[in-house]
Amino acid sequence: MRKIFFELTVLALACGFAPLAWAQQLPPGCDPNINADCTAFGRGGGFGTPLVQSREGAPTDLTGYWVAVVTEDWRWRMFTPPKGDYASIPLSAEGVGVADTWDPEDEANGCKHYGAAGLMRNPMRLRISWDDDTTLRLETDHGMQTRLLNFEAPASHGGPPTLQGDSVAQWHETGLEIVTTNLSPGFLRKNGVPYSGDTRLTEYFDRFEAYGDEWLLVTTVVSDPIYLTREFITSSQFKRLADDSSWNPVPCGSN
Repeated sequence: MRKIFFELTVLALACGFAPLAWAQQLPPGCDPNINADCTAFGRGGGFGTPLVQSREGAPTDLTGYWVAVVTEDWRWRMFTPPKGDYASIPLSAEGVGVADTWDPEDEANGCKHYGAAGLMRNPMRLRISWDDDTTLRLETDHGMQTRLLNFEAPASHGGPPTLQGDSVAQWHETGLEIVTTNLSPGFLRKNGVPYSGDTRLTEYFDRFEAYGDEWLLVTTVVSDPIYLTREFITSSQFKRLADDSSWNPVPCGSN
């Protein structure tokens, strides 16, 4: 089902159409006509039996360079939305109150939309490599962020909160599941839409081939009991690049 969903997205892009609205809000494999409780995805169904948790046990190769293909939410992802544009995000009253305090001139906000809960929605390139046999390194060119996806929880977990938090990864039969906690507060969008330090981020990475290209589909589930009234679910697409010729690191706060 995940592959069918993405092939429809790629086909829509090729034909010049944006993907269907329902496809933007549901994780791959989640069909509301079959299962009304789509929040159950990844909690016992959808990713199969866990595998050996190391480089050796990888069922797919995620390493290399990838570029975001923005096929939906263009006005929120390619530009900084105006203050007060919170459409499609289930903000609580407290979340709206925080978002309304956003100041585009405040330099302290310059990196907050590169926090893990909003990072993968940015138009950017990824570089994925193995840091060691039990740690995947994910780097971005825009914002110059580094995430360490640990298959064994390191001793450093539980330290001070950071933009990228602490990520524990797990291979499943069809891809990678990542759970990130210990996040410092950040933005889901550039215009100050907040997530709190109590956020739990769950992601699913799927790689496959379609129409002669390799694709990485990233489904993101943001759970925040303070600033959201329910889970905020998005899917983002990345296409594999042949080499690093377009890799152009730009630090956060400068773009």
